[in-house]
Amino acid sequence: MPATIDDRTAVPGDALIRALHERLAPSREALRLVWTHCRIVCDIAGQLLDRSGVDADAAVVRAGSLLHDIGVYRLYDADGRMDERNYVRHGVLGHALAREAGLPEVIARFCSRHTGVGITRADVRRQGLPIPAADYTAVTVEEHLVMYADKFHSKTTPPSFVSAASYAVAVRRFGADKVDRFAALVERFGEPDLSTLAARYRQPIV
Repeated sequence: MPATIDDRTAVPGDALIRALHERLAPSREALRLVWTHCRIVCDIAGQLLDRSGVDADAAVVRAGSLLHDIGVYRLYDADGRMDERNYVRHGVLGHALAREAGLPEVIARFCSRHTGVGITRADVRRQGLPIPAADYTAVTVEEHLVMYADKFHSKTTPPSFVSAASYAVAVRRFGADKVDRFAALVERFGEPDLSTLAARYRQPIV
């Protein structure tokens, strides 16, 4: 079922989201890395939406894609180094930042519900994750779509696109349930055409 926003003007446009990125980014390098990643996820999500024919709100998908990683900016220290050990916190940090910026809950949720293929309360407790014990899993079709699109691009050094086959191998370390969840997403939305995007952004596919 698509996400519901009663007031359509509540869905932030590209310019507002870009301005939020610029305000929160601690450096030009961080802005370039995170904003480019979000644009790529937006491109992938749009492609998957067109191909799959699922009933989803395209404007909400676009806003969620462009916004989902703003919490990453809060992980940089004064020397410009990212706190990789606490990277899992970027979702809840971004959710709080989005709400502080006045964005509606249905948009802010994309920040906290895109990590991996979803983090459950049991995952938090079992793995001792440094976030409040709660369910951070996608619920709406839009949230599932953005979460899935995010799996096909990585902000590694250098940034790269990730094939479905590569991600399926990588997610195994988190358990068989995560493998099954990713397989279900592939079945539901299909696979994106990464070759076109890799050429456009001049980044490799791994």
